[in-house]
Amino acid sequence: MFRLHDWLEQRSIALALGIIAAASVGGMVEIAPLFTIHQTVEDAPDMRLYTPLELAGRNIYIREGCYACHSQMIRTLRDEVERYGPYSLAVESKYDHPMLWGSKRTGPDLARVGGKYSDDWHVAHLTDPRAVVPQSVMPAYRFLAAKALPTERLPDHLRAQRAVGVPYSEEMIANAKADAFGQAAPDSSQAEGAKARYGADTTISSFDGEPGRLTEMDALVAYLQVLGRLTRVPYASSIAGPP
Repeated sequence: MFRLHDWLEQRSIALALGIIAAASVGGMVEIAPLFTIHQTVEDAPDMRLYTPLELAGRNIYIREGCYACHSQMIRTLRDEVERYGPYSLAVESKYDHPMLWGSKRTGPDLARVGGKYSDDWHVAHLTDPRAVVPQSVMPAYRFLAAKALPTERLPDHLRAQRAVGVPYSEEMIANAKADAFGQAAPDSSQAEGAKARYGADTTISSFDGEPGRLTEMDALVAYLQVLGRLTRVPYASSIAGPP
């Protein structure tokens, strides 16, 4: 083997051809499955889009590096399914740009955390993690409640998502700011508009407990509450439905 390696190193053309051959094999292993992707990605006719508020929360989740400690991919192993819920399906990430599957779990997997805890629980946990989970090593994010959510660029965020394949309509883009406010203000006139555009299952709630003020805490809690609830497909063969 070493003799072959020495021989290749002394012959640049042969070495280049060997590199091309090795790269081609690796490339085919990665590319070939894409030709059958329609057979591996499940159908989810009830799949809904992230609302502008949930999308803003997802951006905050990424900004704060939450994905570094929390995965969003439940494997098919029995202990994972028993602990977290139905294993993750490829279709659940079809609108995730970027995807947040992850592999490191300093904290628990969050793929099915939506609806598992109340809004108040999430706010308390983000404000002071150890007040809720004494053994937690998570940093506090209390500043999110004091920081107003900038909504001016929400239409641009939806437009960027549409550019990579997420089917946001012009109506959704035009009403992004109003829908973000309405989702966090149940008694407002904008609340019904958000539900009409994103579906009856859209959670309308005063996420941080202050409906008159839209904060980054609202956005992050709204995002956490929708994880695992964009489609019911994963629960089709499960005894338990979504929370």
